[in-house]
Amino acid sequence: MTVVLTAAGFLVVLLGLWDMFRSLLRPEGQGTMSGLMFSAVWRLSRMVGHRFGSAVGPASMLFVILLWVLLQGLGWTLIYLPYTPDGFSYSSGIDPEDYPAFAEAFYISLVTLSTLGFGDIVPEDPWVRFVLPFEALTGFALLTAALTWFGQVHPPLSRRRALALELKRMNDAGYARAIRDMEPSEVARVLDNVTSQVRHVCIDFFHYSETYYFQEGNDPVSLARHLPFVLELRDAAQVSRAPELQMSARRLSGALEELSAELARSFVTGSREEPAATFAAYAADHSAATRP
Repeated sequence: MTVVLTAAGFLVVLLGLWDMFRSLLRPEGQGTMSGLMFSAVWRLSRMVGHRFGSAVGPASMLFVILLWVLLQGLGWTLIYLPYTPDGFSYSSGIDPEDYPAFAEAFYISLVTLSTLGFGDIVPEDPWVRFVLPFEALTGFALLTAALTWFGQVHPPLSRRRALALELKRMNDAGYARAIRDMEPSEVARVLDNVTSQVRHVCIDFFHYSETYYFQEGNDPVSLARHLPFVLELRDAAQVSRAPELQMSARRLSGALEELSAELARSFVTGSREEPAATFAAYAADHSAATRP
């Protein structure tokens, strides 16, 4: 039984660490369990009309972190369970017989994981003394990873909101309708800048997939609402006879297809070939944040 519990415990620990590694260190930026957690919270949010708005993303990240903590705590609990209470020395006044063995092992695991070090329970078994510091290191790594994760989502969100705000201002100014009367080289410069921002957003969705679940309740910074306007820019530029403007339109069209493919791959129904349908699905998925 000791071998079985130890093996099961290490399996749970490694499962949690692997999900954490895939979410924070791999290029695609999402583990299997963390992805399921984000999707589950998002579906629940949609069921209530996205009533909680921009809080859905941060709450999902918090739930994922709690899941990682639970997996580590449970895994190390299974490892300590065969040695509880005989493998530990207790401070005076504490009778281990007063507590269930599983609850005691779970307490030891959480105290070690959080690196609190109360000193009321000290390992005596050589094996436990050997592995216990590794859980403390895991807890320190988990805390550092969580703080880093919260910090790294803000730059992608800022880029996405900046693009949304720029598109809104261009749309309000009637930029797409005015393209035919403007200097082609100037329009090409503006479209190339939009293309660059669209590609950055596409990369952000790939590397920081959790940012998809952050809503912008404020209309000016809602990319889901303003992204279809880029299609109007592309279509207006494509009918121009100016070679530089046609080239910019082709670049923009390619960037939109890439973004459409990324959204369809990970989040909504759509395809590379039909950006309009994909962007409409994206807007519908964020409907509470994008309604007029």
